Amino acid sequence: MKILSIDTATQAASCAVIEDDKLLGEITYNYKKQHSVILMTIIDTLLKNVNTSIDDIDGFVVSKGPGSFTGLRIGMSTIKGLSQGTNKPFVGISSLDALAYNLAYTDGIICPILNALRGNVYTALYVFNGVRFEKLTEYLLISIDELFALIKEYNKPVTFIGDGISIFKENIENSLLDVKLAPTHLNIARAAALGELGLKKLLKGDFDDLFTSAPTYIRKSQAEREYEEKTGKDVND
Repeated sequence: MKILSIDTATQAASCAVIEDDKLLGEITYNYKKQHSVILMTIIDTLLKNVNTSIDDIDGFVVSKGPGSFTGLRIGMSTIKGLSQGTNKPFVGISSLDALAYNLAYTDGIICPILNALRGNVYTALYVFNGVRFEKLTEYLLISIDELFALIKEYNKPVTFIGDGISIFKENIENSLLDVKLAPTHLNIARAAALGELGLKKLLKGDFDDLFTSAPTYIRKSQAEREYEEKTGKDVND
C-alpha cells in the first residue's frame, strides 16, 4: 500500500510518501513559511521525485492536532480534497501520537510537548510496552508547571520531545531530576512518523469519514474566546 501523509500541526510543514514498510521520501520545512503557500508545492515536488502520481496513492494520512488552528485546517482540507478527488480513503492521526512515536522503545515516560503559548503546552504521557504504545493520559492543554506536577506522580524517568523543548528547556532541567531531552532532529513533527501510524489504520480499513472528521483543537480558537469575552455567551450555545 502506498500512502501520502502530511503534517501541518506546527510551524513545520512535512510531507512523506510511504510504501508498505519503506519510506520513499520526505520533505520537511521549518522556516516561517505559510502552509497555505508551500504545502501543495512540496506535495507535488515529492511525488515527482519519487516517480509517483497522485493516482498511485492508495490512501492519505493527516495530522489532526492538537496544534496551530490555521495549520490544522489547511492540512485537513487539503487531504479531504485529495481523498474526495481520488476516491481514496484517509485517516487523521494525533500530532502528539506521532511525536511520541519518534521515541519508540524508549524506557520510562515519553512526553511530547507542543507550544500552546502563555506558558502552556499541548501534551499527553505515553509508555512503550513491548511493541505498542500505551497512553497514560488524555490529550491535555496545561501549564508547564502543571505538567511537571503530573509527571512527578508517576515517579518514573521521562523523555521530552517536541517544539516546546526550545522554550521550556531550562524549566524542565530545573524542575525534574530523571529527565532526558530528545535531540533537535526529532523535535519536529514528521510526516514519516505520522504516516507509519496512519498506515496501520488504513490497512485495517479504519477510515475517517470525509464529512464528519475534524481537527482536534482541545481549546477554543482566539476568535471564539474573544467573542465570549465580549458577549458573555458561550459560542456553542
